[in-house]
Amino acid sequence: MPVLCLSFVIAVLDQLTKQLVLTRLDRDHGLPLIPGFFDLRYVQNTGAAWGIMQGLNGWLVVLSFLMLGLLVFFRRHFIAESALARVASGLIIGGIVGNLVDRVRLSYVVDFLFFYWRHPQHSFPAFNVADSAICVGVGLYLIAQWRDQRRAAAAGHETQPNPSGPAAPPEEGIAAR
Repeated sequence: MPVLCLSFVIAVLDQLTKQLVLTRLDRDHGLPLIPGFFDLRYVQNTGAAWGIMQGLNGWLVVLSFLMLGLLVFFRRHFIAESALARVASGLIIGGIVGNLVDRVRLSYVVDFLFFYWRHPQHSFPAFNVADSAICVGVGLYLIAQWRDQRRAAAAGHETQPNPSGPAAPPEEGIAAR
């Protein structure tokens, strides 16, 4: 249940921020927050991350539904017992849902966080809250998996049997002679 709650919060936060962008910013015009480094800028992204797969919105909708289905179907494998893995899953699912709503409703994703160096021509592709949640979620998931593997390996080494076998108890007959 906490995974679904976090997913819901992320998707709602994503949609609220995008609605503000749609109602307050003109397309492709920036509102400088840190001049020479960071603007809020309304960008219509018809592709995936970093602008790849432009114009393939239909396929990206199908891929989003497929990924959500896989995450739900294999949730016991993906959502481990650790709190970190559950948070990661909530972020990923919420991010996918947030962008999926845009793809279905608008046929593009609203991006607005625009980082650049000195001039907008030297920029990182614009992104949004959902993209951030997916990236942070994947990073946390990798950390959780790495941490769980280290714990399992440490526990496995502590319980490993002695390769030479257990020490045999002394035989009473030989010791008595």
